[in-house]
Amino acid sequence: MLYVDKYRPKALEQFELHSDVAQNLQKLVVNGDCPHTLFYGPAGAGKKTLILALLREIYGAGVEKLKVECKPWKIQLPSRVLELEFTTVSSAYHVEMNPSDVGNNDRYVVQEIIKEMAKSRPIGADGQQGFKVLVLNEVDRLSKEAQHSLRRTMEKYSAACRLVLACNNVSKVIEPVRSRCLCIRVAAPSVDSIAQQLQHVAGREKLCLPPALAQRLAAGCDRNLRRALLSLEACRVQQYPFREDQQVAEPDWELYIKEIAADVLGEQSPKRLFQVRGKLYELLVNCIPPEVVLRKLALALMPKLDDELRHSTAEDAAFYEHRLQEGSKAIFHLEAFLARFMSNYKQYIINLGF
Repeated sequence: MLYVDKYRPKALEQFELHSDVAQNLQKLVVNGDCPHTLFYGPAGAGKKTLILALLREIYGAGVEKLKVECKPWKIQLPSRVLELEFTTVSSAYHVEMNPSDVGNNDRYVVQEIIKEMAKSRPIGADGQQGFKVLVLNEVDRLSKEAQHSLRRTMEKYSAACRLVLACNNVSKVIEPVRSRCLCIRVAAPSVDSIAQQLQHVAGREKLCLPPALAQRLAAGCDRNLRRALLSLEACRVQQYPFREDQQVAEPDWELYIKEIAADVLGEQSPKRLFQVRGKLYELLVNCIPPEVVLRKLALALMPKLDDELRHSTAEDAAFYEHRLQEGSKAIFHLEAFLARFMSNYKQYIINLGF
């Protein structure tokens, strides 16, 4: 079992990094008050772990008896029958899903499937457990139509169902949804806190982790605890006993993005853009989120640019990141960003007289 799952806190009282948030959630459950909640914060901060601990606090160990289903759904539309298939993880008390997986059809998932699930109570429910919980991940990636439909579901079926939402960027969630939830910010852990957690996990695994290596792992994970633990495990597989100067391997997809940035800086031509398109496709088919690809591309390009180009590149990245949220084909917007950058960079080089 991966370290990131093996040492995940199971109960709210076990939390060290977000002890204040865990205590407040515990008070809510004890008082019998469990409103719709929205957990927001960066990736790897602990949102999912807090949600699972909250469910265990409400329902007990029964929420850990999970069933993974990939079910086909048929939704009757006025002009046709829409067939969708997506994966849900469920117990007798809750259902977890990611509606944004179906792309532009997410509003039908919210309008029909989630509404159908919200109507029913858990079997044998009584007292404060007389409701089921729907956990929706990546709510910030839902279309505006789906979010407006979600607002109606939250109002109409609140007696039988509670929604627990999770997102990275709360500004992409519409205000009517935010106002109906208890918003809980899950901050990214500090570098020192991550280093302490790495030492704790290494101690539990009976590994001798040099403090200098722990600090480098913590500093290189972008304050993402999940990534830090995976890096620790990769270092363990690569070499043990650890050395203080041991190299921390970067993920292959990050090296691939740096390779794309080097290709774009090396030559600005339609031929090179066509070659880069294939590499972008390869990242997307390996399930790297397009928003992450765009951000990492911009960050990889920045160190090689002058101040004048950095400003325009950051502006273009923000523009196409917004387009990415509104559009349906991620490859169009990623390629458009690189085409715009190549045009600006080549013009800049020509103006310099090279």
